[in-house]
Amino acid sequence: MAQFPDSLTWTAAAKAKLKNIPYFVRTQARQRIEQIANEQNTDTVTVEIVEQARLEFGQ
Repeated sequence: MAQFPDSLTWTAAAKAKLKNIPYFVRTQARQRIEQIANEQNTDTVTVEIVEQARLEFGQ
């Protein structure tokens, strides 16, 4: 399972969505998701942020 840094809190639903991302792109996706969260000045990764990243990746 992916490691979640202490600086960001992931909601359970966001973690579940991350698990649905194919393993071979999951690390890259997680990094982008966390980057989006930082850009939004939030310390919590939500489903909405995961969905925003998913749309960027064209999934």
